[in-house]
Amino acid sequence: MKIGIYGGTFNPPHLGHMAAARDVAQALKLDKVLLVPDNTPPHKEMPEDSATPQQRLEMVELMANRLGKGFEASDIELTRQGKSYTADTLEALARRYPKDELYLLMGTDMFLTLDTWYQPQRICKYAHIAAFGRQAGDTESFHWQKKKLKKQFDARVKIITLEDLVEVSSSQLREQLAKGQGRALLDESIYGYILMHRLYGTDADLRALSLEDLRACSYSMVRAKRIPHIKGTEQEAALLARKNGADEEKARKAAILHDCTKYFPAEKQLSICEKCGILIDQIARENTGLLHAKSGAAIARQVFGMPEDVCSAIFWHTTGHAGMTLLEKIIYIADYAEPSRPYDWCAQLRAIVEEDLDAGVLYGLNYSIRRNQEANKPVHLDGIAARDWMEAELNGKGEEHG
Repeated sequence: MKIGIYGGTFNPPHLGHMAAARDVAQALKLDKVLLVPDNTPPHKEMPEDSATPQQRLEMVELMANRLGKGFEASDIELTRQGKSYTADTLEALARRYPKDELYLLMGTDMFLTLDTWYQPQRICKYAHIAAFGRQAGDTESFHWQKKKLKKQFDARVKIITLEDLVEVSSSQLREQLAKGQGRALLDESIYGYILMHRLYGTDADLRALSLEDLRACSYSMVRAKRIPHIKGTEQEAALLARKNGADEEKARKAAILHDCTKYFPAEKQLSICEKCGILIDQIARENTGLLHAKSGAAIARQVFGMPEDVCSAIFWHTTGHAGMTLLEKIIYIADYAEPSRPYDWCAQLRAIVEEDLDAGVLYGLNYSIRRNQEANKPVHLDGIAARDWMEAELNGKGEEHG
């Protein structure tokens, strides 16, 4: 297996880091890339406005998740005392992966000064050097350095040209963030993390965010694979709100946050609910598919200051309940009917909702109940009560028009 090691302060990790990691991995056909935030860099002092090591690791975990399969965040340097020497890291990784080839990924500045690093002979012993830079201006100096390292340390150097390399100064980016700028240089989820933790001089009022910033914060809390669903739910909720006379902005906010705690451990979700005085019954305790609606509503209220009707729509979006409001119906059905869901029953549901929202809600409730029964899973009483109430409502409509 070919494993890339891409280290740095990642303070913060930006689109330049992501593009380089992705493109070099593709060029070298790497099987895995370890993204390694350092603890105490030996060559420079960490700026005063830096994120903590744990925060940098969490942002790198977001970066790895967004890059996709084969990319992993590693805490190997954060858990080691003292300065983060690359030679020590590579030796440890060589012991961990004795049968694999290691490739140390580095940009122009690092590659051209590698011979001045701490124990460069050990670095070259344990790993191939994968140096990347732009084609213009880098070629001559790169090949000169390659020959030098080969002669001095028997280095195995591969040079990769990235014509579309995104060069970003982390210090300038931090300055921009403090001025309310710089988001275009960051993955949206990492920007959301920075807002959530008020890093780099940002001081967002989380209880008064724009829709754009609320999205970024929500995306920072979930895995990348969930984001298309959240976007689709927002799209569907906005459409249904316009069509049925509901508040579109509230529908968007509820949809943006409806799954925000879906990947939180159950213990954390239960703790959130307990602190907010939310009683959780046994079925929800044993089913995180239901639990996240309750903890998500708590986060929406406590962290983001959402109005009560938005929180209620999040709270009931997995089961429904008797007497659902228009906004609650919209979020319940948007979660099912959003366009990224590929299932045949979802297509049928969309067609029903196009004609009658209430009929669509009843269809969704019946499907959910039937699916749980067929899987021998407990059916929540709130879902049954919602189904019975919705049937009565629709029967009442029929009698009125009869």
